[in-house]
Amino acid sequence: MNDNDVKNITARLAGVGVLGNVLLAVFKFVAGIWGHSAAMLSDSIHTLSDVIATLVAFIGVSLSKKEADREHPYGHDRMECVASIILSTTLFITGAGIGWNCIRGIADSNYRSSEAPGILPVIAAIVSILVKEAMFWYTMYHAKRLKSGAFKADAWHHRSDALSSIGALIGIVGARCGYPVLDPVAGLVISIMILFVAAGIFKDAVEKLLDTSCDAAFEDSIRRYIVVFARTERQEIGLDLLRSRKFGEKIYLELEISLDGSMPLSEAHGFAERLHNLIESAFPDVKHVMIHVNPADPGSHRNILVKAGDESNDKRVEGKDQ
Repeated sequence: MNDNDVKNITARLAGVGVLGNVLLAVFKFVAGIWGHSAAMLSDSIHTLSDVIATLVAFIGVSLSKKEADREHPYGHDRMECVASIILSTTLFITGAGIGWNCIRGIADSNYRSSEAPGILPVIAAIVSILVKEAMFWYTMYHAKRLKSGAFKADAWHHRSDALSSIGALIGIVGARCGYPVLDPVAGLVISIMILFVAAGIFKDAVEKLLDTSCDAAFEDSIRRYIVVFARTERQEIGLDLLRSRKFGEKIYLELEISLDGSMPLSEAHGFAERLHNLIESAFPDVKHVMIHVNPADPGSHRNILVKAGDESNDKRVEGKDQ
């Protein structure tokens, strides 16, 4: 996917998110006022926060795609993490505000004197569920194509809004059936759901900011790839060190390999260079591999992955996902 494709998809996602959320927020706010529903008013505020979330995701993704420069030699990938943290904070404040207002309404028993919600909030809730679920699938599909954590977070924001509308629908219908307390209770449930989503987005972003290592399954796939490559090259190799770290949506690898100490420097360099290029080609999420070559101790089998004469009929290494 080239830079123009990324820019076009990012712009479409932002446009759909902002326009869809503004229209829904206005519709639900009007429905909440005219239909006398606290749950629908809470849901409209949640939807309005989606506008901010989409804009933050758009700005974060756009900045993260900027090329490396003198001040940022490793690029701007972590701007997506910053955007996700801002997004999660916005969600948390929104959820906490909605929850506090609903708790006050329940404690003060305001719902007892409130007029039962009308039919308009019911219609608004159903429309919101359908539209927000469609926006979730649309955004998540393109977020995976872009490998964008910020837009994945935005997609889950759409899903949380769809779920909150389900809660609002239950509360509104319950209040219309003679249980008015269910309307503010539904609003409280919505706020709790928002807080859980915010916590998940925040945790994921912080892990990527802290250079968290990749999981064991990913690192094992790197080891297997090195084994296949070494057998293809018919070269004994040891793996002394393998470290991985997440850098935004990308991965950095640090490898120390052991080769025959009598091997010419140019040959050892060529081996490491080919391994470097093939790993970056085979694993698209890997942004950079740093490989340090150690001379293997004569007669030592410590950390040896492939021994001399080990020429199993493995498939040849190609620049594809493993």
